[in-house]
Amino acid sequence: MDAGRKKLAAAILVVACLALLCITLVPTNSSQEDIAANQDIALSSGEEMLTPSDEPGSSDQSFTDDEMSRYSKNMDIWFMLMLVAFLMIFIRKFEWGVALATLLVTAGSFLSYMAIQQFYFGADIWDQSLMIRGVICSITVVIGIGVFLGTIKMWQYLLVGVLFAPIYSLVEWFLTAAPYLNDLGIGTVTDPGGSIMVHMCAAYFGLGVLLALREKRAFKEPMYTTTHSVTFVWLASMLLFILWPSFVTSLLPADQVTWGLVTCYMSGIGSIITTYIILEITQKKVNPLIYTYAMLAGPVAIGSPLLLVDQWGALVIGLVAGAVSALAFVYLQPWLCKKMGAVDVMGVHNLHGVGGWIGALSVVVITGELVNAVAAVCVAALVLVLGAVVGLIVRFTRGKMTDEMLFSDDADFIKTEDPSQTYIQTKLDEDPTNTDAPGPGTA
Repeated sequence: MDAGRKKLAAAILVVACLALLCITLVPTNSSQEDIAANQDIALSSGEEMLTPSDEPGSSDQSFTDDEMSRYSKNMDIWFMLMLVAFLMIFIRKFEWGVALATLLVTAGSFLSYMAIQQFYFGADIWDQSLMIRGVICSITVVIGIGVFLGTIKMWQYLLVGVLFAPIYSLVEWFLTAAPYLNDLGIGTVTDPGGSIMVHMCAAYFGLGVLLALREKRAFKEPMYTTTHSVTFVWLASMLLFILWPSFVTSLLPADQVTWGLVTCYMSGIGSIITTYIILEITQKKVNPLIYTYAMLAGPVAIGSPLLLVDQWGALVIGLVAGAVSALAFVYLQPWLCKKMGAVDVMGVHNLHGVGGWIGALSVVVITGELVNAVAAVCVAALVLVLGAVVGLIVRFTRGKMTDEMLFSDDADFIKTEDPSQTYIQTKLDEDPTNTDAPGPGTA
């Protein structure tokens, strides 16, 4: 199949998915009354999946029970955060570097976010909901650093985490507490699973930092992989798929959790299918570093319309998201990087940026209201600018970074197969007459 036919086939698939989306979700009437009625229908389209309020696990459970129900989700999201590191761990020279960068940016962002919530917003009680919000802030910036991973010094990931938390707090306030959109008569943002707050925020913050850094040497980096490192990516992607419902339902009332779980998994199944089809059409074989990312586009996109669709509507959103994300990796990534003059190292925009847009705009299609589109544009512009400010700070504090330091963690770790022998040899080098140099842990 030649290139023209591949593009045509891919385009036909995407158009078919979009047509199915429109047939399934678009309101058929245009008056304000009918739009409101259609929105009510959308909101009730999955009511059969609500947990009845008179059963255990409903939203009228005690505060203690609600805290316990969120405990496991809190742990799941921390687990997902660490798995994001393994999703990015494929560069052969930078595997340990990805792990340490993730830990440092997590520590900086979590502490900074929690301090802002307690000392500025007055959240004196650290309950499960606040802890979940804190780790969601951290997982957002962990995703964001994937855009420029390997192009800054290790200590700067801690700095990026600290600087990101105020930006995220501003975005969170804008989407959940700011009165301006309501005052303008636009409406309330619908984003229970974070398509805008998490995924778009991460992608465009990362792009802002990237544009300020403008590390053109990244174009020359071959980014060699190994079968072993890519296997970690497969494992991380599949485990993230399993855990994703905990993420999108973490702050929902308990009677909506089953609904969110069903729509999340159905959207993920949709993106699993269309990602495979697109890669077979465009590349004849599956590129594992595209597939393992784009297969998650469904769960990314379902964040905003999580509770506005039933299971079949969620499947359609996943089909569209998987196809568009895979096409973004294949065609948009090279064009966008060329236009920016910098490389989106992990292709974050192709998954989280594109998936976030699909999620935000699907709510517009479903409800007939523009509020999510307005919010998405505002968030993208805001974090792009503030990300660029952070990028300038990072650029001016980075100092000299040689070619050998890019996408390599050799300067940050002691790398040896025999740490004990290295320790003893160091002691002997310091004092050749000391033949009784102690080993590690000895007095």
